Amino acid sequence: MSSRPPHIALLFTTFPKTSETFLQRDVAALQAKGLKLKLYSLWGGGGTFNGLPVQSFNKWRLVEVFLVIIPWQVIRRPRLMRDLFEGVCTRRPPSWLNFWENMLGAGFAGSFEREMRRDPPALVHGAWGGAPATAGWILWRMHGWRYSAGAHAYDIYEHGGDWWLLEKLQHARFIHTSTDMGRRELVARGVPDGKIRVIRRGLETFPAFKPLRPNRRPLRLLCIARLVPKKGLNYQLLIYTALKEAGIAFEARIVGDGPLREMLESRTVQLQLTDSVKFTGQLAQSEVAEQLAWADVLLHTGIVALSGDRDGLPNVIPEAMAAGVLVVTSPVSATTEAISQERTGLVADVDLPLAWVVALRRMSEDDKLAETLRAGARRWVEENYDAHKNTAQLVACFEKAMKD
Repeated sequence: MSSRPPHIALLFTTFPKTSETFLQRDVAALQAKGLKLKLYSLWGGGGTFNGLPVQSFNKWRLVEVFLVIIPWQVIRRPRLMRDLFEGVCTRRPPSWLNFWENMLGAGFAGSFEREMRRDPPALVHGAWGGAPATAGWILWRMHGWRYSAGAHAYDIYEHGGDWWLLEKLQHARFIHTSTDMGRRELVARGVPDGKIRVIRRGLETFPAFKPLRPNRRPLRLLCIARLVPKKGLNYQLLIYTALKEAGIAFEARIVGDGPLREMLESRTVQLQLTDSVKFTGQLAQSEVAEQLAWADVLLHTGIVALSGDRDGLPNVIPEAMAAGVLVVTSPVSATTEAISQERTGLVADVDLPLAWVVALRRMSEDDKLAETLRAGARRWVEENYDAHKNTAQLVACFEKAMKD
């Protein structure tokens, strides 16, 4: 047994990652609470974070996994290897991407278990229900190490959810999800409610609450999103067209990057929106803060993608709420856990552009409504999205899981 202080092995798909600053906030807050952490990135990432080394998984180690580790494990742990091979051969994965995600998690477990044995973790936590949870689950099968897992949106919904999700969650000490929507879906799929902990993300510090811009003409509109199908950006462009046709002056900025960028920029040209709609690409967090300081309204046009993927509660929504930016969102996913109609924001269906025109006109012209929504939004964030309060709940889960 190691005489070193007990630590938690935190497993991420990619860490640190620009589009997942909420995970960086989680790690920083856990450090501040005094927990001993070891960080692992299964795909890319690496380097250091807040003084902690981030061990990345060199994919060349998979050669050793296939040529040495798997044959050895077949001899040493025949039951585990039989179960894994049987599952792979008898169940169709929801997608090739998810297949390889699970193979990545298994490869990481096989490759790193020897060095982790030298200083065994008190708990292994997979931040996502895909590859990181697979690694935690297999390490538990190998050594009996306690493990826990996150399951939030993509890993629950994309193509019907992760390939081995229920097996991985069955023996987890606890499951962290960040929305009530996620909890309900996991319970509906057979995960015991008592294992699930709804703990939202959070802000380490709350930004200054900017004053309402008195003359919101042209209306400054902001979208911060990965340019992927579930963000509904095709619908958003139609909303901008409807605003233009209604004679509402506006300037829109779309912050983010992704595989749909070229198509969306081309569509913007076709709709003759280039004078009003700008794509900034991905920006640093400090630059995102500048965009929030500029904006009057944040738009979120999330949909359920054809693959089944959808958002949970995108962190940019509470970030905007905290800063005093008004929010209009679609009613899809868990966005309405934060945006309550007429109380903290406005809600409109993406396939009804005129409903967005009405909502945005009200936000442009009705100061009393705008101030009511901004005050309600800030209250909600302070009550529900404080990283220190929420991380304290996560710490309590970790500490309990390490002792039980």
